[in-house]
Amino acid sequence: MGLGADIKQEGFKSEFDKVVVNLMFTSNWLNQEEFYMFKPYGLTTQQYNTLRILRGQYPNAATINLIIERLLDRMSNASRIVDKLVGKGLVTREVNKKDKRAVDVKINDEGLKLLEEIDEKLYAFTARINTFTDDECRAINAFLDRFRGTEPD
Repeated sequence: MGLGADIKQEGFKSEFDKVVVNLMFTSNWLNQEEFYMFKPYGLTTQQYNTLRILRGQYPNAATINLIIERLLDRMSNASRIVDKLVGKGLVTREVNKKDKRAVDVKINDEGLKLLEEIDEKLYAFTARINTFTDDECRAINAFLDRFRGTEPD
């Protein structure tokens, strides 16, 4: 089934308009899949993304500003997300020794263990939906970068 059948729309103003709608529809579909994947772990997509950022910094801590810079959802409230993760026992937070105004956040063993468990499900999910060659993936990435007006990596 294609986009038109999925959203019950027969025509689009142009192929580009169809691309825009398809990107929005696919983004929402992916967000919904992530929601159901993370729900059994009591995590939101933003909390999962924050844990991944902290795992990338491990064994070092990260500041809230670093987390904000790297979050996929730029509208997220990183301080609130960190508060939730601290409450779940997945990260620790302490005042930066050099700058008392800054807060250091670090993933702990429980957070790392949880990410390992989620990684298995995420790898299975991405293997299921990956029907592309490496060349096709490079082309899609280049198209998406160009769509946002940025240079490809």
